[in-house]
Amino acid sequence: MHIDGVAVEVPAGASVAAAIATSSEVAPRFRRSRSGQPRAPLCGMGVCFECRVTIDGAAHQRACLTVAREGMQVHCDD
Repeated sequence: MHIDGVAVEVPAGASVAAAIATSSEVAPRFRRSRSGQPRAPLCGMGVCFECRVTIDGAAHQRACLTVAREGMQVHCDD
């Protein structure tokens, strides 16, 4: 998969949120609030919506609920 254009290796079955948070190839980051504050996963089960990213062109996808797969393009929203 690619995170913000950088190819990363992801263990089978890992969520996109886990891939972003643990990847050594990219600085772990998610979106920012309207006031510019950094946001990150809070609940890890899709309730809080703090882990939203763009996946394969579809905005506002919950990274904690999405299983990473080969060829996936993930962009962290600002």
